[in-house]
Amino acid sequence: MTAGSPAEPLAGLPRWAVVSPRRAQHIAGVAGLVERWASERAVDAAEATRWRRAALLHDALRDAPASMLATFAPLPEGWPPSIWHGPAAAAAAAREGEDDPGVLDAVHYHSLGHAAWDDVGRILFLADFLEPGRTHEGAVLAELAGRVAADPAAVLREVAARKVRWLLHIGRPIARETWDFWNSLVAAKSSSR
Repeated sequence: MTAGSPAEPLAGLPRWAVVSPRRAQHIAGVAGLVERWASERAVDAAEATRWRRAALLHDALRDAPASMLATFAPLPEGWPPSIWHGPAAAAAAAREGEDDPGVLDAVHYHSLGHAAWDDVGRILFLADFLEPGRTHEGAVLAELAGRVAADPAAVLREVAARKVRWLLHIGRPIARETWDFWNSLVAAKSSSR
């Protein structure tokens, strides 16, 4: 662990991780949320372990320079550099033996969303956005996090909508993966009526 490693390394963080103390706190917060939701939803131990692995891996290379990220995976064309860490971390994890496609897809696409995700991707997307250390809209995020166990699909749609609205507000392009993810959530809601 580099980039100002925390005094106490986060248990389960891969040896190739490049995280600052602040990033380690975020990762710990995400892991804490997924563990809480696994308990509240009575998820079996194997699935809870998948959720934790994805949480620990998702930002493991967030503080790495682009030159290092490129050594793990080709940098996705058209994606802003701020989200290259997901594909790089997924590739690094795969090299180290992570063979669960759901965990790898969760890590790869955690900044964008992914229409074909299973529960691990959806839970990671929620936990990354709702992590208690986030300072914007703290009370709103806490309320949403408190509703995940009871109605994860509704909270997921709300979080995805917030992300899309934010991208529109700041004038950033919206990746195809994000639109496809949003459309899959809306289609799932429509078909459940």
